[in-house]
Amino acid sequence: MAKTKELSKHTRNKIVDLHQAEKTESAIEYVADHWMEDDFYGYQFLNGVNPGVIKRCSELPTNFPVTEEMVKPFLEEGSSLQKEMEKGNMFLYDQKKMDGIPPAAYNGEPLHVTAGLCLLNVNPENKLMPIAIQLNQQPSEKNPIFLPSDPETDWLLAKIFIKNADCIDHQSVHHLMRTHLLAEAFAVATLRSFPVIHPIYKLLFPHFWHTIDSNANVHLSLLGPDGILTNSSLGFDGIIELMRRDLSEMTYSSLCLPENIAARGLESIPNFYYRDDGLKLWNIIQSFVKAVVEHYYPSDCEVHRDTELQDWISEVFTHGFLGNKASGFPAAFHTVEEVVKFTTMVIFTATVQHAAVNSGQYDYSSLAPNNSLLLHKPPPTTKGQSSMKTVLETLPNVGHSVRLAAFTWFLSDRYADYIPLGTYPEEQFDEPEPKQMIKEFQAALSCLSEAITTRNSHLELPYTYLDPAEIENSVCT
Repeated sequence: MAKTKELSKHTRNKIVDLHQAEKTESAIEYVADHWMEDDFYGYQFLNGVNPGVIKRCSELPTNFPVTEEMVKPFLEEGSSLQKEMEKGNMFLYDQKKMDGIPPAAYNGEPLHVTAGLCLLNVNPENKLMPIAIQLNQQPSEKNPIFLPSDPETDWLLAKIFIKNADCIDHQSVHHLMRTHLLAEAFAVATLRSFPVIHPIYKLLFPHFWHTIDSNANVHLSLLGPDGILTNSSLGFDGIIELMRRDLSEMTYSSLCLPENIAARGLESIPNFYYRDDGLKLWNIIQSFVKAVVEHYYPSDCEVHRDTELQDWISEVFTHGFLGNKASGFPAAFHTVEEVVKFTTMVIFTATVQHAAVNSGQYDYSSLAPNNSLLLHKPPPTTKGQSSMKTVLETLPNVGHSVRLAAFTWFLSDRYADYIPLGTYPEEQFDEPEPKQMIKEFQAALSCLSEAITTRNSHLELPYTYLDPAEIENSVCT
């Protein structure tokens, strides 16, 4: 089996010397040492800050004409592209929702964003490897398919442009909109629909602690005149359009992790710690929610009769999801099971999912070449024309790199009033039964935390972001 080409040590050191943020933790050091390597590039689609984007590829899109000859050197000896797809070893990153969005300008010159595609393969060592990249949706002579065997700076630039689009998508869609803004929609509906003595209010309110005021600050930091996203390659207008497109396509099932994983065909891909830890957390939260909800709603009749509960879900559906029936979000509750599932999703989104896309930002995004919101040069349109000078001119300048590193540190930092998942300093429930349910919830989280700690002790790069002890009880940063 042929090995993919790696950049020389001199090349690696030259870029890191110019763009590396201060290294203070082992994860940051690991990223700085390995960011150019193809296996770590693939690893980040599973366990980096944006683990919700790739899907299993059983058939190539017609606009991504990868051939057997192109990728055969990077597959297991004796295998083929078709065989690897049949075995479930091929995966696709496709940023088509970004296609056609006009980029921003920088000093009067238009910037560039690539709505690219990246094909990845799980190799015999169980590593997810990028094996083909096309930087724009429509194939053409000026939109070649880049391969690991291409000149080293061509392949590096192709990977950087894919990560640029992914970084923008992560920060605006998967972080801001799908956790911060969703949590705010849930919080506002909760405050408007329920009295403080309502059991669903008591169950949910601890998971909205500081969310609304935190979002006010985050909005300014991200989308204000000097905001990080406003000054990205897409700019303010492009970011808003990207978020609008994603919201129009958002489905209920995409926010429910078991269904999300199944829909993307990622049930068996190896070394997917976000999936492993996330599914266990989903089940623990669901068991807790089920116990509490069934305590107050012994049958579906109580659900039907609770007008405040019905007002709440109607408010969320109408104002949070814009009444989009095709999305699958409920507009009303008919069964206890529906209440349990939706409430589980709300708590999971405000705690676990936010931790997954937020807590590792400083680790993965403080080094600008690994994750950048802004690139200066246009993407390569022909092979063999790039150099290290091209790479360095493409990357953001020191000022922008430092701003992004500082911002990701702010988002990833833990504050003095940090409250971990499952901790309820203000006792909302008075009855002994829900108090006991909370204790059992906490015990299950503690048990999982110990198991994750044991697992991580054997990993070269520990995955700590979904350790319950490290998950904030609400969207606070």
